[in-house]
Amino acid sequence: MKPAPFAYHRPATIAAAAQLLAELAPRDGRILAGGQSLVPMMAFRLAAPAHLIDINAVAGLDRLEVQAGMLRIGARVRHAAFHLPVETGPLGTLLATVARHIAHYPIRLRGTLCGSLAHADPAAEWGAVAATLDAELVAVSASGGERRVAARDFFQGAMTTALLADELLVEARLPLLPGGARVGFAEFSRRPGDYALTMALAVFRLDGGVITAPRIGLGGAEAMPRRIAAAEATLAGEAPSEVVFRAAAAAAAAAIEPLEDPETDAAYRRELVGAMVYRALARACAQGASA
Repeated sequence: MKPAPFAYHRPATIAAAAQLLAELAPRDGRILAGGQSLVPMMAFRLAAPAHLIDINAVAGLDRLEVQAGMLRIGARVRHAAFHLPVETGPLGTLLATVARHIAHYPIRLRGTLCGSLAHADPAAEWGAVAATLDAELVAVSASGGERRVAARDFFQGAMTTALLADELLVEARLPLLPGGARVGFAEFSRRPGDYALTMALAVFRLDGGVITAPRIGLGGAEAMPRRIAAAEATLAGEAPSEVVFRAAAAAAAAAIEPLEDPETDAAYRRELVGAMVYRALARACAQGASA
């Protein structure tokens, strides 16, 4: 199928893009970055925006650099930018691991990290990363200037974020992880490249042989990605072991409000959460031991 007719706009600056969005959002204007979600929806007439604002020529949105303890990722940075570590610490390792789970290679060449966050598909990997690491999202509008939103406040439900209609997500900022951080990621999908049914991200440190600063994040299992405080509390102050990891996995499975569909009921989703949390924790230990 072909998309419905639309007007095409290609601004060259952030200010021009924000101004166009302010004018066109009330007239069903949409931002186009990688287009890997929007364009297929348009082809099937599931979305029919009257205006497309293509930000691929906007200067400054290709930023990918470490600054002041944060990895700053501009709205034009593709998934493929993370195939290799973009920084030398645990964060770079984690992002490279996660990137390999995103869809298929051709999609990773076009799709963008910020576009994925703005789309807010519950099954998207970058949403789980942003929520687990307490990312900061930077939005810009013609009327309000720059606004920073914490990831815990950004995601508000399936395909729903805190972005206002006239706001453009221009940057995601991920805090660097300390050198001794252990990181592990696990994801389950029915086939490689399919949407994830559940994913889990585990981050922690070992001090004196016990777990400190644990973070357990989930994606795909609920309407939006988030950290699971009950699982983190189970881990804190404990020595890593199979018993402790399984207790944290059980706590995570019990804490969720699982998504359901005709092929995936609540009980199955909880089982997947438990399995993925356990695997993520085990992989974090294995990654740390081999580092």
